[in-house]
Amino acid sequence: MPVTYPKNRWAWVEVSLAAIRKNTRAFKALLEPGVKMMCAVKADAYGHGAVECAKVMRQAGADQFAVATVDEGIELRRSGIAEPILMLNESPLESLDDLLEYDIMPAVYDSDFALAYGERAVALGKVGRYHLAVDTGMSRIGVMPQDAVEFRHMIDFHRGLECAGTFTHFATADVIGDWDFKQQAQRFADTVGALRQAGLEVGLAHCDNTPGTVLHPEYHYDMCRVGVGLYGLQPAETTAPRISLTPAMSVRGRVTRVANPAVGEGVGYGLTYRVSKPSIQIATVPIGYADGLARSLSNNMDVIVNGARARQVGRICMDQFMFAVDVNSVRAYHPAQPVQRGDIVTIMGCDGDEEITADELAARRDTINYEVVCNFSERLDRIYV
Repeated sequence: MPVTYPKNRWAWVEVSLAAIRKNTRAFKALLEPGVKMMCAVKADAYGHGAVECAKVMRQAGADQFAVATVDEGIELRRSGIAEPILMLNESPLESLDDLLEYDIMPAVYDSDFALAYGERAVALGKVGRYHLAVDTGMSRIGVMPQDAVEFRHMIDFHRGLECAGTFTHFATADVIGDWDFKQQAQRFADTVGALRQAGLEVGLAHCDNTPGTVLHPEYHYDMCRVGVGLYGLQPAETTAPRISLTPAMSVRGRVTRVANPAVGEGVGYGLTYRVSKPSIQIATVPIGYADGLARSLSNNMDVIVNGARARQVGRICMDQFMFAVDVNSVRAYHPAQPVQRGDIVTIMGCDGDEEITADELAARRDTINYEVVCNFSERLDRIYV
């Protein structure tokens, strides 16, 4: 499929829907018959575009979707997504009408929220479906395991509420043989068992996240929640040997200016890079830290142009960055083809035999690939290929 470049800016994000489809099918293939797959499309599908990705995931086997905010759920509903949507936390009480109107299930772990939700459901002639969140050890959200049965008894009298699921979230599912993971898994199993023994409906039980889905099939339960892997990113080194994924996101721009500064001239704020040879070209690309290209990568990252790597130089600006190429084919260590205005520059992705991955950028920033892709802002048009 040919790429349609944005009309108003020489910078964009490319998203391969074929990669999204392939990755979704790869995770679906890991699940036993009858086990559902909930696809996490929160944070605008980790920066990839929630609506477009959700439509492809639905075709590739997604049964439900997970979001982080009410507005994220509303966006899916307005785009025609009819599958169940779970919001992975509680929301302000002012949003209860929106939850009910758009049939977005909240996670529930506070009795005041739950009862207010039930009251609004009755007032609107609806039933408020929810998933009970259980804190098995991550200390983020959820009722404590020992309080789960009592909590359910506190809210279950309300005719406006219906438990559609029970879940927890693992903190160390990617660590093989981890004691804390095993403890969380056991606490969740005990909690689900206690709820059932008390005669309470647990709905769909789910706890495996992306690494858990790959590494711990024994905890697939009724449903798995898959997130970052759908976008072709490994959640940890431990999962890479178990599942092959294809990164879906590339970030590119075009050169807006090429200069040949004199030896000794500086580049960027603070002049942190100075031209060392007369054969050095300095090229400018209109992507900066306001677009999600972290300033901490200044003088510490490569780009790809004309199929070869080039070094980013100077401090990354709010809206632009610069890179250097040495076009001296005799003396340059990596002689480069001269750069011209309009040349395509790859910040993340493939060009020829070269590739810059989200993992590479994450390592240079001392962070995780999740943050790298989420950081690329809405100022960069998403182009689907």
